[in-house]
Amino acid sequence: MVEDTAHLILEYMRRFEKTLGDMRADLSDLREGLQEINRRLSHLEEGQAIMNRRLDRLDERVTRIEKRLDLVEG
Repeated sequence: MVEDTAHLILEYMRRFEKTLGDMRADLSDLREGLQEINRRLSHLEEGQAIMNRRLDRLDERVTRIEKRLDLVEG
């Protein structure tokens, strides 16, 4: 009886260890995916910043042109 109990406990421990190993692998995959998402988000933010600077410069140029042509007051 004691031997059966010990065998049962060992079997549960093996299952638990396998499940824990699977969870670790899944967590590792999730971390890698999150890192990739963060890299892509960083690139998108850089691109957005570049576009914003270009639009700001374009807005300044259009404003100067409008003033030169007396299209706006100022």
